[in-house]
Amino acid sequence: MAEFPTYLDVDYTDGEGERPNDYPTLDAKVEKAIEITHVALDEYRDPAVMWTGGKDSTLVLYFVREVAREFDLEVPPAVFIDHFEHFPDVLSFVERWAEEWDLDLRYARNEEFARLGAEPGDEIPIDVLSEETRHELRERLGYEGETFRFSADSYEGNHLLKTVALNDAIREEGFDGVFSGVRWDEQEARADETFFSPRHDPEKYPPHDRVHSILQFDERAVWDAMWNHVVPDAIEGYPAGHVPQDYDDLPAGITQENLPVSPKYFEGFRSLGSERGSAKSDDRPAWLQDLDGTTERAGRAQDKEDLMGRLRDLGYM
Repeated sequence: MAEFPTYLDVDYTDGEGERPNDYPTLDAKVEKAIEITHVALDEYRDPAVMWTGGKDSTLVLYFVREVAREFDLEVPPAVFIDHFEHFPDVLSFVERWAEEWDLDLRYARNEEFARLGAEPGDEIPIDVLSEETRHELRERLGYEGETFRFSADSYEGNHLLKTVALNDAIREEGFDGVFSGVRWDEQEARADETFFSPRHDPEKYPPHDRVHSILQFDERAVWDAMWNHVVPDAIEGYPAGHVPQDYDDLPAGITQENLPVSPKYFEGFRSLGSERGSAKSDDRPAWLQDLDGTTERAGRAQDKEDLMGRLRDLGYM
């Protein structure tokens, strides 16, 4: 990693000033995703795919798998950040499809909190934490409290349980390019991202690049891609473009368990975070809700969402 990024030839300005409507059709969005994915798989020596089991990262993983197959390239490892507060359904979904797709699934977690036996919501005394963790809290975050609330949705918890875990995985595994399911329309702090986004400051994170292959998608386009590409390619005989209205509207012989779509979306969740910090936004499946007139992440814990710019500067996705 010492020579990074001199062996790369990627355009860090690709996507500057653009928005989803610069790619006006689903075909145009898909074509760009394939282009970025192909460049990345060619250029990075040790890439990885961040995979949460959510719709965005599953779409990213789909393009990675399809491009790798088409051009006889290796599928990179899929990295799942375990922040200790996942829906059991999400964990089961990830494990099932990792096996189905023969993925090299790797878990990134802050093992210090596993060793402490901490439970979500616990108030953990700062003085029982390691020197490294205390440094993250005091020096990087400016945290002055004597206890720390163990929660993936707080500012401090998000950093320690997700960002630190991710940075440790990047450092230990030597990943140089990390695919992430970031979209321009999803959050204001992400609106200025480019398709190849450098993270080269060693004072903040192990030097690497983020690869944002679906920046150009909006929420509606993600679901269109799921029902027209991801699901039909995963299930033989699934009619492309069939959008189920509920569990009972699936084609004959197909159950929700057969779909590479998290069951939480059928239940009305539009954005999947922690089990305690996420709420469904409607009783209808996510893709049938008012995607244009309502906020996608409205059901997520807001203390983190409101600080997204600061979190991303620390290395969060």
